[in-house]
Amino acid sequence: MEFNETPWGILSGIRPSKIATKLLLSGMSEADAVKYFAEKYGTDIKKAQLAVSVAAAELPVRQSLYPDGVSIYIGIPFCPSRCLYCSFVTCGTKQAAKLIGKYCEALKKEISYTADIIKSNNNKIETVYIGGGTPTTLSAEELDDILTHMYSTFDLQYCKEFTVEAGRPDTITADKLNVLKKHGVTRISINPQSMNQSTLDIIGRAHTPEQIRSAFYLARECGFDNINMDVIAGLPGETYDMFKHTLSEVEQLSPEDTTVHVMSIKRSSRLHEYLEKYKLSSSSEVSAMVDYAYDYLTSLGKHPYYMYRQKNQLGNLENVAYSRPGFDSLYNIYIMEEIQTIISLGCGGVTKTVDRATDRIERIFNVKEPKDYIERLDEMLKRKDTLRQ
Repeated sequence: MEFNETPWGILSGIRPSKIATKLLLSGMSEADAVKYFAEKYGTDIKKAQLAVSVAAAELPVRQSLYPDGVSIYIGIPFCPSRCLYCSFVTCGTKQAAKLIGKYCEALKKEISYTADIIKSNNNKIETVYIGGGTPTTLSAEELDDILTHMYSTFDLQYCKEFTVEAGRPDTITADKLNVLKKHGVTRISINPQSMNQSTLDIIGRAHTPEQIRSAFYLARECGFDNINMDVIAGLPGETYDMFKHTLSEVEQLSPEDTTVHVMSIKRSSRLHEYLEKYKLSSSSEVSAMVDYAYDYLTSLGKHPYYMYRQKNQLGNLENVAYSRPGFDSLYNIYIMEEIQTIISLGCGGVTKTVDRATDRIERIFNVKEPKDYIERLDEMLKRKDTLRQ
């Protein structure tokens, strides 16, 4: 593995576009911001241009924020299986089936408690994001129950965007999609990561490329016109040509939003534990993949609109989302640029309160394990009391 190359120069933070945003907000032109960024921080000129492009795309979003707005994140920590590279706290449904019902009931109580706080603070809910795990691991009935409860407690009349991750195609059914559509979900994610069967087998995703295509077409039939798809550059055993194949197959489906992640070696993942067994891309190989993704996706009319970096990413590179005009994910911008309070519910949730006047950010943590979350729910609710104004 190569982590010594530094295309981002002296920058070590995960949000380089925040620096570029400050330059633009100070009145600097995009061209001058690129030059300043590259000269001051020693970044590759392409990275400086990327950071400034992302910042420029985010400026109109900043201007349209509700003054009293908040966003809601809800975590569903269940998956059909755990991917090789995953470090999230997730439970395979076979092992955790006995917890799902209790977890959903606990989550509904936290939803009610949080809704009361938001109402008393006179906040408007601007976006909702249900992630995981894989939320569509739940049954259609369980999804319907949670979403029905949300609408009975939260005031969602001002909500601009409602995202649900349907990341695993093997969890997607017409019944579940119809439940999401019925409840006003406006955006979903269907995440292949790779369209190469050999890679899917290696990383532990129990589905085929054909299932990815079928799930996407089904979502279109159910009326979803804003679909995100994630891919990963530098997956174990993948070559440049294999990555190009993935992007080509994904873009033939024509999703509104494509997020290109770079392989990150996370300490609590199985990949990190058995690293010597896998062949990973070199820095130059994964850099070529990322450069190709930028050139290819922008040639199709998509633009980069949010980005972030992670520790131990191959080549010290970055994750970037590309969307068609009008399809930038508000929630992703809000959380990455830290410009709005995000209230997180469910196990593993990290609430971030943002004071835009002072740039002060405070965090409230929920416990990570589903069993602990269920047993310590009252404690989680009391932690939320610090949100009351």
